[in-house]
Parts: sequence; C-alpha cells; structure tokens
Amino acid sequence: MKKSFKGMLMFMMLILVAGIFAGCSQSTTNEGENGQESGDSNNYPSKPITVVVPAGAGGDTDANARLLGKYLEKELGQPVVISNVTGAGGTVGAKEVLDADPDGYTAIFFHNSLLLNRIMGLTQDSYDSFKLAGIAVLDQGNTFMVSGNSKFENLQDMVEYARENPGEVSIATEVGGFTHLQLLALQKDQGIELNIVDVGGAAEKVTALLGGHVDIVPTSLGLVKDYVESGDMRTLGIMASERVDLMPDVPTFVEQGVNSEFEKFFFFGFNPDTPDEIVDAFSKAVENVVNDEEYVKEAEKFLVTPTYMNAKEAFDYMKKAEEKYIEINKE
Repeated sequence: MKKSFKGMLMFMMLILVAGIFAGCSQSTTNEGENGQESGDSNNYPSKPITVVVPAGAGGDTDANARLLGKYLEKELGQPVVISNVTGAGGTVGAKEVLDADPDGYTAIFFHNSLLLNRIMGLTQDSYDSFKLAGIAVLDQGNTFMVSGNSKFENLQDMVEYARENPGEVSIATEVGGFTHLQLLALQKDQGIELNIVDVGGAAEKVTALLGGHVDIVPTSLGLVKDYVESGDMRTLGIMASERVDLMPDVPTFVEQGVNSEFEKFFFFGFNPDTPDEIVDAFSKAVENVVNDEEYVKEAEKFLVTPTYMNAKEAFDYMKKAEEKYIEINKE
C-alpha cells in the first residue's frame, strides 16, 4: 500500500513539473508570435519609432518631420525619433527604411524628390516601393528668392534678363532634386537658359544666396520668411495654381505669365512587408494629428497646409505627379 501511494505521488509530481515546463514554453512561444519582438499589431507601438528624414537638419523636410513627430508622440504614446540620413538625393535614407525590419518601427518621411530619383535614373526605388501611410502636408509656397538688393524686381524682370543674357543668371539647386525640376520646367516654358549651380540641400542654397554666390534660390517661402521680414531676401512669386490664403500678397508665377505650377507634398511610408494593420494604425495617428487644431496653428507658421490623404489617395496623387515630372524631364 505504501509502495503504491509513493508511486502515485511520484506520478502526480511528474505531471505537475511537465505542466510548468509546458506553460513556460507556451508563454515563450506566444511572446515570440504575438509580443513586442514580432511587432504585434495589437500592441503597436510598444517602443520608440524612428522616422528617417533623407535630408539634412535645418530644411523644410526636417522642420515638418519634427513638428509632426511631436504630435504623433501624443497620439501613439511612444517617442518618435527623427533620424537625418543624407546622401544621393535621398536614396540613402530611402534604402535604410526599405532594408529595415518590417515591424512598423522605421518609417520614411520625404517629399517629391523620391519620385525624381527614379526618373533621373539614380535608383529603381520610388513611392511605390513603400507601403504608404499617407500624405500629411502640402506646401504651396514653392518660390524663387532673390537678395534684398537684387536688380530683379519681379519674375518677369528675371525672365527677360535671362532671355537677353543666356547662362548669366545663376540659380542654386540640388541636381536631380525637386528644385532642379522646377528650373527645367521654367527654362522649357520661357525658352531661356539659366546657369544652374549645384550647391546642395535647403540650408546650403540659403547660404549661397546670403553670401552673394548665386542670384536666385528656389526654396520654400515658409523656410525663409524670417529673411523676408528682415529685408535680406525677396520673393519673385510662388508656383501655386492660385494665390494662397497663408500668403495672400505673394503673386503666383501663373499670373506673371509663367506656366509653372508645383506643389510639394510630404508623406510617410514603411517597408512594403509591414503588416497592413500596423501601417493603418500609424496612418490613423497621422490623420488625427492633421486634424488637431493646435498642430495646424503651428504648421501654418511654416506657411504649409496640413492635408491628410490616406494610402490610396496618396498613391494616386503621387502617380499623377510622377507622370507630370516624366513629361518635363523628357526635354
């Protein structure tokens, strides 16, 4: 009897130990399948999100990313870390996101130049290489800036001078970038030849103009509005289809006889293998930010228009822009 009881007790203990090990194993398996390590959509986000900005600090892309990041942190409940990754017109930063784990913790924030990188033959990657989380901002203040003491009083002054003096008007850009496309379009539309100088990104272009190294800088009006207020710079107009409420006194290129319309957009995207539910969660947070009145007030200080487009709307919008850019670049 004693022997039988001991045997039964030993059997029960073995079952108990086996159950404990099984529970531990199941817990580990569940954590791997559904926990933070695998980027569980039900628990997203559970750690900081890195937003790669393929442009240097101090430019409009960086400024918009940081402002959006501040409000996205409130929506997502996690830190949003801005990482400036420059090089090759944005292709280096774009590749970093495409090579990242598809867990929703590495996103790109960029603009029109991504489309041009493929059109110009710099890379095969473009907007359709990413799983889009939507467009957040539109900038209708793309402008040509001159120094405060420039001989050009308006856009037509510059165009007429350039027509009479081919190659003499120097204008800064980043070859292959969005501003470069604007210059190609202007030359084509007006039959002029400009002296296009590759000086680099937004900050470098502003420095070149302030230093007297170039006559004109294409940039975002919101980025240089302090220089306008100080009298160090003047705008020759904006490339919007019509006057913009945020800058009602600034004439458009169109009303000055130049057929040049360019709208800059800023979008978020992820590795294409990122689960839809994770991208949707991020996209919803972006939508909430764009509809936040406090954010809108801050964004308007940069003279930009917070505008949310979901993934499908953003894709269609960028596809249409790409078709336009291809036509311009054919020349």
